[in-house]
Amino acid sequence: MLRFLRAFRQRLLAENRLSKYLLYAVGEIVLVVIGILIALQINTWNNDQMEKQAAVIFYQNIIQQLRDDRGNLMGQIEYNNRYYAPFEFAIRTIDSKNLSQKDSLSSIAVHLSDYSDFDREGNIYETIVASGDVQLIHNDQIKGRLRNLEETYLYINRIESIQLQFIMQLMPELLQMVQLTTGKPVDIEKLFGVELQNSFAIALRLMGEKGAIYDRAVREIDTAIMEIEAELGRLQ
Repeated sequence: MLRFLRAFRQRLLAENRLSKYLLYAVGEIVLVVIGILIALQINTWNNDQMEKQAAVIFYQNIIQQLRDDRGNLMGQIEYNNRYYAPFEFAIRTIDSKNLSQKDSLSSIAVHLSDYSDFDREGNIYETIVASGDVQLIHNDQIKGRLRNLEETYLYINRIESIQLQFIMQLMPELLQMVQLTTGKPVDIEKLFGVELQNSFAIALRLMGEKGAIYDRAVREIDTAIMEIEAELGRLQ
């Protein structure tokens, strides 16, 4: 094809047909421009397909991480709820001064040192921002969901940190009341004292706040997964 055009151009020049040659030259330029535009269009399409494929893989990974976090949270919710009833029973027992329940009260007091601890898979939003993968998220609503979830996770960690500090402050006093290894009472008077009753009340308050924020995180995860799956449906 190129050889034919070259020969045609040489013939026009040899025949001194300038007007036709100029027309031919313009046509040749147009063909070149069209070819360049087609090549650019193909390259753009290929880039779009590669970016779309990268976004699909990225979203799938995010969904898996969110599901892992959700499973972790459900375990923490179950663990956090485990001591609601025993701690409430302990408060009533101390209030009634029912010494016949000293062994039960002592064994419950041991669990004041236990607390749920959400160990998430990673900082989802911070990680994707730092890696530059946030550019793959063209849906601003999904960005907002992940950012809000990150803030919820940080809130969870703060509440858990507060409960850990509370336990560390409580431990010296608790060790004087019960044997942690056996759960047997050591100091009956302190065991039925107002200080321990207040400690159970504080623990319940912290557990209640943690339970509420755990539930909120689960709802936010479910909403984020639903929206990401919808976005995946549009990409695939």
